[in-house]
Amino acid sequence: MTTVRAKKNLGQHFLKDQNIARKIVDSLHAEQVSNVLEIGPGMGVLTQYLLQKETFTTSVVEIDHESVDYLKQHFPALEERIISKDFLKLKLEEYFPESFAIIGNFPYNISSQIFFKVLDYKNQVPEVVGMIQKEVAERLATGPGSKTYGILSVLLQAYYDIEYLFTVHENVFNPPPKVKSAVIRLTRNQRQNLDCDEKLFFTLVKSAFNQRRKTMRNSLKQFLTDETLKANELFNLRPEQLSVSDFENLTRLIQQQQS
Repeated sequence: MTTVRAKKNLGQHFLKDQNIARKIVDSLHAEQVSNVLEIGPGMGVLTQYLLQKETFTTSVVEIDHESVDYLKQHFPALEERIISKDFLKLKLEEYFPESFAIIGNFPYNISSQIFFKVLDYKNQVPEVVGMIQKEVAERLATGPGSKTYGILSVLLQAYYDIEYLFTVHENVFNPPPKVKSAVIRLTRNQRQNLDCDEKLFFTLVKSAFNQRRKTMRNSLKQFLTDETLKANELFNLRPEQLSVSDFENLTRLIQQQQS
């Protein structure tokens, strides 16, 4: 097998620029771990450089059977570490009982779901390097006050420092996507736990941004008493104006009200 046909339903756009591939792999420091999981390796443009890193033990997860056959043929040393499954359905603890880093040219259509899954394993995943749609990368890396700041921005930034590394243009892919891409790096921060109830924090963030044109007073009134509403000026703001710490403060206020 000399090539793999890109499948639209899997969101496949194969990177063909070797310099960019090497640059993406070099962006993964993985200083705290030896295990690295690549999501959606396709024909192994990143995989080849990951395998050259002697400090990495690289595994790959690939849903496309044609790509799996290609990888087995061209990277025989990797065969025992090819997981031929859907990443979103994996119980990652069965493959990685300890910490592991994640890297990949993530399919645009599931990139947000990938990051939500990363959050589920935040205490096992100290670093992520991913190529995603440029506007999504900007959204994840931006801070409060931006119109693109949203649910994933807050939830990821609660646990990770996020860096927008570089932009990747359409013409380095086959087939070329209709939008620009970007590479970002997530590095686990020092916050082991939120200073509030995590489940309620997630619920409040999602509720607020699902009505992002409303002030917090209006979007969260189902959780609040009149007394609590008067207790903090943060309720007068819209969700994109609030930092992670602000959302923690509001969560604690509502916890106190409910206790």
